[in-house]
Amino acid sequence: MFEKSSNPVFSKTSFNASFATTDQGVMTMQGTINKSLILLLTIIVSASLTWNMVLDGNSSATGFMLAGAILGLITAMITIFKKEWSGITAPIYAVFEGLFLGGISAFIEASFLTAKQPGAASHNGLVFNAIALTFGVFLVMLLLYKNRIIKPTQKLMMGIAAATGAVFLLYMVNMVMGFFGSNLPFLHSNGLLGIGVSVVIVIIASLNLILDFKNIEDGVAQGAPKYMEWFGAFGLMVTLVWLYLEILKLLSILNGRD
Repeated sequence: MFEKSSNPVFSKTSFNASFATTDQGVMTMQGTINKSLILLLTIIVSASLTWNMVLDGNSSATGFMLAGAILGLITAMITIFKKEWSGITAPIYAVFEGLFLGGISAFIEASFLTAKQPGAASHNGLVFNAIALTFGVFLVMLLLYKNRIIKPTQKLMMGIAAATGAVFLLYMVNMVMGFFGSNLPFLHSNGLLGIGVSVVIVIIASLNLILDFKNIEDGVAQGAPKYMEWFGAFGLMVTLVWLYLEILKLLSILNGRD
Protein backbone atom coordinates (compact mmCIF):
# COMPACT_ATOMS: atom_id res chain seq x y z
CA MET A 1 0.00 0.00 0.00
CA PHE A 2 1.35 3.43 -0.89
CA GLU A 3 1.98 5.92 1.83
CA LYS A 4 0.57 9.40 1.41
CA SER A 5 3.00 11.68 -0.39
CA SER A 6 3.12 15.46 -0.18
CA ASN A 7 4.23 15.59 -3.80
CA PRO A 8 0.95 16.28 -5.66
CA VAL A 9 2.16 14.08 -8.49
CA PHE A 10 2.14 11.01 -6.23
CA SER A 11 -1.23 10.44 -4.61
CA LYS A 12 -2.05 7.41 -2.54
CA THR A 13 -3.61 5.72 -5.59
CA SER A 14 -1.27 7.01 -8.30
CA PHE A 15 0.00 3.53 -9.16
CA ASN A 16 -2.83 1.37 -7.83
CA ALA A 17 -5.39 3.04 -10.06
CA SER A 18 -3.40 2.01 -13.11
CA PHE A 19 -3.09 -1.72 -12.44
CA ALA A 20 -5.99 -2.58 -14.74
CA THR A 21 -3.96 -2.05 -17.93
CA THR A 22 -0.56 -3.76 -18.11
CA ASP A 23 -0.27 -5.04 -21.68
CA GLN A 24 2.98 -3.10 -22.22
CA GLY A 25 4.92 -4.74 -19.42
CA VAL A 26 5.61 -3.60 -15.89
CA MET A 27 7.49 -0.75 -14.29
CA THR A 28 11.16 -1.35 -13.44
CA MET A 29 13.66 0.66 -11.43
CA GLN A 30 16.17 0.80 -14.29
CA GLY A 31 13.47 1.95 -16.68
CA THR A 32 12.46 4.73 -14.31
CA ILE A 33 16.09 5.80 -13.87
CA ASN A 34 16.59 5.89 -17.65
CA LYS A 35 13.49 7.98 -18.17
CA SER A 36 14.47 10.32 -15.35
CA LEU A 37 17.79 10.93 -17.10
CA ILE A 38 15.98 11.58 -20.38
CA LEU A 39 13.73 14.17 -18.74
CA LEU A 40 16.66 15.78 -16.94
CA LEU A 41 18.67 16.08 -20.17
CA THR A 42 15.60 17.49 -21.93
CA ILE A 43 15.25 20.17 -19.26
CA ILE A 44 18.95 21.06 -19.55
CA VAL A 45 18.87 21.33 -23.36
CA SER A 46 15.67 23.37 -23.30
CA ALA A 47 16.99 25.61 -20.52
CA SER A 48 20.12 26.36 -22.54
CA LEU A 49 17.93 28.01 -25.19
CA THR A 50 16.41 30.69 -22.96
CA TRP A 51 19.62 30.95 -20.92
CA ASN A 52 21.54 32.01 -24.03
CA MET A 53 18.69 34.24 -25.21
CA VAL A 54 18.75 36.23 -21.97
CA LEU A 55 22.53 36.55 -21.81
CA ASP A 56 22.59 37.59 -25.50
CA GLY A 57 20.01 40.29 -24.84
CA ASN A 58 17.30 38.69 -26.99
CA SER A 59 14.02 40.49 -26.26
CA SER A 60 12.02 37.33 -26.94
CA ALA A 61 13.48 35.56 -23.92
CA THR A 62 10.83 36.79 -21.49
CA GLY A 63 8.04 35.55 -23.75
CA PHE A 64 9.61 32.10 -24.06
CA MET A 65 10.15 31.96 -20.31
CA LEU A 66 6.55 32.92 -19.45
CA ALA A 67 5.16 30.56 -22.08
CA GLY A 68 7.27 27.78 -20.61
CA ALA A 69 5.95 28.47 -17.10
CA ILE A 70 2.29 28.52 -18.16
CA LEU A 71 2.42 25.62 -20.60
CA GLY A 72 4.58 23.62 -18.20
CA LEU A 73 1.92 23.98 -15.50
CA ILE A 74 -0.84 22.96 -17.91
CA THR A 75 1.14 19.94 -19.13
CA ALA A 76 1.92 18.93 -15.55
CA MET A 77 -1.79 18.97 -14.66
CA ILE A 78 -2.62 16.87 -17.73
CA THR A 79 0.08 14.38 -16.75
CA ILE A 80 -1.24 14.10 -13.20
CA PHE A 81 -4.80 13.38 -14.33
CA LYS A 82 -3.89 11.31 -17.41
CA LYS A 83 -1.01 9.15 -16.22
CA GLU A 84 -1.30 6.85 -19.23
CA TRP A 85 -0.28 9.80 -21.41
CA SER A 86 2.88 10.46 -19.41
CA GLY A 87 5.13 8.93 -22.08
CA ILE A 88 4.20 11.94 -24.23
CA THR A 89 3.32 14.64 -21.72
CA ALA A 90 6.30 14.16 -19.39
CA PRO A 91 8.90 15.01 -22.09
CA ILE A 92 6.74 17.95 -23.21
CA TYR A 93 6.63 19.14 -19.61
CA ALA A 94 10.43 18.90 -19.47
CA VAL A 95 10.75 21.10 -22.58
CA PHE A 96 8.44 23.80 -21.20
CA GLU A 97 9.92 23.67 -17.72
CA GLY A 98 13.40 23.99 -19.19
CA LEU A 99 12.39 27.16 -21.04
CA PHE A 100 11.20 28.69 -17.79
CA LEU A 101 14.18 27.56 -15.71
CA GLY A 102 16.74 28.71 -18.26
CA GLY A 103 15.19 32.16 -18.47
CA ILE A 104 14.70 32.80 -14.76
CA SER A 105 18.16 31.41 -13.98
CA ALA A 106 19.81 33.66 -16.55
CA PHE A 107 18.04 36.76 -15.27
CA ILE A 108 19.15 36.01 -11.71
CA GLU A 109 22.67 35.14 -12.85
CA ALA A 110 22.98 38.35 -14.89
CA SER A 111 21.82 40.38 -11.90
CA PHE A 112 24.29 38.59 -9.65
CA LEU A 113 27.26 39.14 -11.96
CA THR A 114 26.41 42.78 -12.53
CA ALA A 115 26.13 43.47 -8.81
CA LYS A 116 29.05 41.38 -7.58
CA GLN A 117 31.65 40.81 -10.26
CA PRO A 118 31.03 42.37 -13.69
CA GLY A 119 32.67 40.48 -16.50
CA ALA A 120 33.20 37.32 -14.44
CA ALA A 121 32.52 33.93 -15.99
CA SER A 122 28.93 32.79 -15.40
CA HIS A 123 29.97 29.36 -14.18
CA ASN A 124 31.34 31.02 -11.04
CA GLY A 125 27.97 32.53 -10.24
CA LEU A 126 24.80 31.82 -8.36
CA VAL A 127 23.24 29.39 -10.82
CA PHE A 128 26.23 27.05 -10.94
CA ASN A 129 26.22 26.87 -7.15
CA ALA A 130 22.46 26.24 -7.07
CA ILE A 131 22.74 23.41 -9.59
CA ALA A 132 25.64 21.83 -7.69
CA LEU A 133 23.77 22.06 -4.39
CA THR A 134 20.60 20.60 -5.93
CA PHE A 135 22.42 17.52 -7.19
CA GLY A 136 24.33 17.29 -3.92
CA VAL A 137 21.10 17.30 -1.92
CA PHE A 138 19.61 14.72 -4.29
CA LEU A 139 22.54 12.34 -3.75
CA VAL A 140 22.50 12.83 0.01
CA MET A 141 18.76 12.14 0.23
CA LEU A 142 19.15 9.08 -2.00
CA LEU A 143 21.86 7.69 0.29
CA LEU A 144 19.80 8.45 3.38
CA TYR A 145 16.86 6.62 1.83
CA LYS A 146 18.79 3.61 0.54
CA ASN A 147 20.45 3.12 3.92
CA ARG A 148 17.14 3.72 5.70
CA ILE A 149 18.67 6.47 7.82
CA ILE A 150 15.49 8.40 7.06
CA LYS A 151 12.51 6.09 6.91
CA PRO A 152 9.33 7.21 5.11
CA THR A 153 7.00 6.34 7.96
CA GLN A 154 3.36 7.35 7.96
CA LYS A 155 3.97 10.03 10.60
CA LEU A 156 6.90 11.51 8.70
CA MET A 157 5.01 11.57 5.44
CA MET A 158 1.97 13.19 7.03
CA GLY A 159 4.23 15.81 8.58
CA ILE A 160 5.92 16.60 5.28
CA ALA A 161 2.53 16.71 3.55
CA ALA A 162 1.28 19.26 6.09
CA ALA A 163 4.47 21.33 5.80
CA THR A 164 4.33 21.27 2.00
CA GLY A 165 0.69 22.33 2.11
CA ALA A 166 1.62 25.23 4.39
CA VAL A 167 4.32 26.35 1.96
CA PHE A 168 1.85 26.18 -0.93
CA LEU A 169 -0.65 28.25 1.07
CA LEU A 170 2.01 30.86 1.84
CA TYR A 171 2.91 31.20 -1.82
CA MET A 172 -0.75 31.43 -2.82
CA VAL A 173 -1.38 34.19 -0.26
CA ASN A 174 1.76 35.99 -1.43
CA MET A 175 0.61 35.74 -5.05
CA VAL A 176 -2.84 37.16 -4.24
CA MET A 177 -1.26 39.99 -2.24
CA GLY A 178 0.95 40.70 -5.24
CA PHE A 179 -2.14 41.60 -7.26
CA PHE A 180 -2.67 44.46 -4.80
CA GLY A 181 0.94 45.62 -4.82
CA SER A 182 1.95 43.92 -1.59
CA ASN A 183 3.57 40.68 -0.42
CA LEU A 184 4.61 38.64 2.60
CA PRO A 185 7.86 40.40 3.63
CA PHE A 186 9.50 37.35 5.21
CA LEU A 187 9.35 35.47 1.89
CA HIS A 188 11.59 38.07 0.25
CA SER A 189 13.57 39.55 3.12
CA ASN A 190 17.32 39.00 3.40
CA GLY A 191 17.07 39.31 7.17
CA LEU A 192 17.43 36.41 9.56
CA LEU A 193 13.71 35.60 9.39
CA GLY A 194 13.73 35.54 5.60
CA ILE A 195 16.80 33.31 5.55
CA GLY A 196 15.32 30.99 8.18
CA VAL A 197 12.04 30.61 6.26
CA SER A 198 13.94 29.91 3.04
CA VAL A 199 16.11 27.28 4.73
CA VAL A 200 13.02 25.54 6.14
CA ILE A 201 11.40 25.45 2.70
CA VAL A 202 14.56 23.97 1.17
CA ILE A 203 14.51 21.26 3.84
CA ILE A 204 10.85 20.50 3.12
CA ALA A 205 11.54 20.25 -0.61
CA SER A 206 14.51 17.97 0.10
CA LEU A 207 12.41 15.64 2.24
CA ASN A 208 9.92 15.31 -0.59
CA LEU A 209 12.63 13.40 -2.45
CA ILE A 210 12.41 10.66 0.18
CA LEU A 211 8.71 10.33 -0.53
CA ASP A 212 9.32 10.23 -4.27
CA PHE A 213 11.88 7.45 -3.88
CA LYS A 214 9.40 5.51 -1.75
CA ASN A 215 6.56 5.80 -4.23
CA ILE A 216 8.75 4.80 -7.18
CA GLU A 217 10.12 1.84 -5.27
CA ASP A 218 6.60 0.77 -4.29
CA GLY A 219 5.41 1.10 -7.88
CA VAL A 220 8.15 -1.25 -9.05
CA ALA A 221 7.43 -3.72 -6.24
CA GLN A 222 3.71 -3.80 -7.01
CA GLY A 223 4.15 -4.26 -10.76
CA ALA A 224 2.75 -0.94 -11.96
CA PRO A 225 2.28 -0.60 -15.75
CA LYS A 226 5.29 0.25 -17.90
CA TYR A 227 4.14 3.78 -18.66
CA MET A 228 4.32 4.56 -14.96
CA GLU A 229 8.10 4.73 -15.38
CA TRP A 230 7.49 8.01 -17.17
CA PHE A 231 5.08 9.13 -14.48
CA GLY A 232 7.55 8.26 -11.72
CA ALA A 233 10.32 10.14 -13.53
CA PHE A 234 7.99 13.09 -14.03
CA GLY A 235 7.18 13.24 -10.32
CA LEU A 236 10.86 13.20 -9.45
CA MET A 237 11.54 16.07 -11.88
CA VAL A 238 8.76 18.15 -10.31
CA THR A 239 10.45 17.86 -6.91
CA LEU A 240 13.92 18.54 -8.31
CA VAL A 241 12.70 21.66 -10.11
CA TRP A 242 11.09 22.92 -6.91
CA LEU A 243 14.23 22.15 -4.90
CA TYR A 244 16.45 23.94 -7.42
CA LEU A 245 14.28 27.06 -7.41
CA GLU A 246 14.22 27.17 -3.61
CA ILE A 247 18.00 26.76 -3.38
CA LEU A 248 18.48 29.46 -6.02
CA LYS A 249 16.20 31.75 -4.03
CA LEU A 250 18.11 31.06 -0.81
CA LEU A 251 21.45 31.81 -2.45
CA SER A 252 20.00 35.01 -3.90
CA ILE A 253 18.87 36.09 -0.43
CA LEU A 254 22.28 35.32 1.07
CA ASN A 255 23.94 37.19 -1.79
CA GLY A 256 21.78 40.21 -1.03
CA ARG A 257 23.26 40.43 2.47
CA ASP A 258 26.81 40.98 1.18
